[in-house]
Amino acid sequence: MTLAALQAAVSAGDDVAALALLCGLQPTPAEAQACAVLALHLGRPSLAVQWATDSLTRAAALLRLGHTETARQTLAPLPDSPRVALLLARFLALESGAQAMPQATHARALARAEGDAAALTAAATLLGELLLPTDPRAALRTLAEGLKVAEMAGEAADAHLLAVLAHVQAAVGGAEKARRTAEKALGWAALRSPARVVALLALGQSEQAYAEASAGELDERWLLPFILPPHPTAPDHE
Repeated sequence: MTLAALQAAVSAGDDVAALALLCGLQPTPAEAQACAVLALHLGRPSLAVQWATDSLTRAAALLRLGHTETARQTLAPLPDSPRVALLLARFLALESGAQAMPQATHARALARAEGDAAALTAAATLLGELLLPTDPRAALRTLAEGLKVAEMAGEAADAHLLAVLAHVQAAVGGAEKARRTAEKALGWAALRSPARVVALLALGQSEQAYAEASAGELDERWLLPFILPPHPTAPDHE
């Protein structure tokens, strides 16, 4: 069982082989961080926590698992940066903290200032999620920035952003558009990822979504914004 074989299986899209290789891995210290990143990608955050030598990877995996306080402690010594700010915003969101919105806004501002496209997209996604229950139109505008980032980079839109966008589109009255967006997100999302779970919920496939969350060791608090009814809003006729 080698890191190279695991990377090859992931690149080939062979999920069964990748999971089998991952479970049999005993990474060397030099390989541990790369293996942690792949474990997180494959929906095995518990392994990512074991192997991560990078605090951001470890915190991200802890947040997937719902180990929020340990994640906060992991992030506490780190200097402020777009990705640290973003993970702290996710921590606050999972804890239903009142400061989640301003913290996510701060993360977005840092990402803009530093030109961190991935962090900017993730911050827009989280802000869209936070705005969904009370102001889906504001969420729509926020998510549009994340879509613009991908467009300017000539890349496909982020699957997690699209999954959140599908819920927002449904909330503003665009049911058919929401369905198409959710299907696109589902097709692009990694198995057992938050993006895939959120996309399944947007498609009304709650049982499959919970099964996917369980398989990916995803704490159920990640699902709450998408199973609580959003604030009513007038249909979007634009």
